[in-house]
Amino acid sequence: MLINKIKVNKENIGYGVSIALLFALLQWLELRFVMYSEQLELYVGIIALIFTALGGWLVFSLLPKVKSHEQKPASITFVFNKDEALQRNISKRELEVLQLMEKGMSNKEIADQLFVSVNTIKTHASNLFEKLESKRRLQAITTAKKLNLLP
Repeated sequence: MLINKIKVNKENIGYGVSIALLFALLQWLELRFVMYSEQLELYVGIIALIFTALGGWLVFSLLPKVKSHEQKPASITFVFNKDEALQRNISKRELEVLQLMEKGMSNKEIADQLFVSVNTIKTHASNLFEKLESKRRLQAITTAKKLNLLP
């Protein structure tokens, strides 16, 4: 039965195979045309890939050597300025809040760590801003560092 269908459609199969061969030939010719017409871009692309790979290799091979030669800064000892803290009337709890602010903690996180309410932290922060003559956390921290209240 299959053989009978092949015999009947022999002409159609021949046309199909010849069209497929012509299509393959056209694709091959188009590829050759693209290769010759875009030859410069192809070579530039290959060279760019080679230099990119070379640059990546150099970075990864030299990076550990560069890091090993870095010098760490000498540690500076911090001396707390008690006189300034007394003069500005900053309490120990307010200093604790200021230190936790410096670590980037939110009011809620500070309240949880010190076992007080968020409103208490807001009050301490407000008092600190007033005593350090600042309007924001960053200003208060910068001023405290200048006055040697924070390391």
